[in-house]
Amino acid sequence: MVVHGLWGVRKEDPGQLAERWVGLLEGLAEIGSGDCTTWRAAESEDDMSAAPVERVVSGLRAYVEQASPEPDAPYIGYTASLWSGRIETVKVTVSINAGGSANRVPDSCVVALESTAAPGSVELVNRSADVLGVLAGCWGPDWGEAYSREEFRAVKQEFGLRPSAPRGGRSVYLSPGRAAFAPGGLPGTYTRTAAGGLVIDLTRGGAAQPSVESIVAVNRELRAAGALEPLPAPFDRDTF
Repeated sequence: MVVHGLWGVRKEDPGQLAERWVGLLEGLAEIGSGDCTTWRAAESEDDMSAAPVERVVSGLRAYVEQASPEPDAPYIGYTASLWSGRIETVKVTVSINAGGSANRVPDSCVVALESTAAPGSVELVNRSADVLGVLAGCWGPDWGEAYSREEFRAVKQEFGLRPSAPRGGRSVYLSPGRAAFAPGGLPGTYTRTAAGGLVIDLTRGGAAQPSVESIVAVNRELRAAGALEPLPAPFDRDTF
């Protein structure tokens, strides 16, 4: 399962990125029932004995700077990744590529959930729409989604989309400008974020399993309504 958000150019320094990242990690810890309390650098490659990265702004700022030492990072963006989890339940990887001033490649935050337990028994996977809501609240993306590999492939093939093109999976996040075009009556729950964005959850809080066909149909309706129009490139804004 993958949960991610994308946005246009938004120049931010490592300290600002760290503040957003702390909020996301705290939100994941609340949802994850103990699966997301200790975070380690991606370079440690599943080494449970590796020293953790402190889940505070100063610790994450230092890690972002360490992970992106290139002098052009303020232009191309800072790239960093952390992982957490427990062998018997789920591995969680959170990656960012954000903060630069280049206006050709979108910024992003990705939460990858690799479940080793029985399907439906892992809280983070079951509540992927809540993970998307937390990500949206912290990073303020232009759009975002939660999806499985099969769902992503089906939507991509149906509409011929590039990876950065707006779309929805089993849940979709629409920034306020996009949310204004969202039609009512789609087969899911509608939840507004504090900033006025919208999460449409086709799993209804994990209680339903939408078919690939229904996900494609929802994408078709959102596209027809104008909620999934691409940002103009080169990007001159972060959201629609």
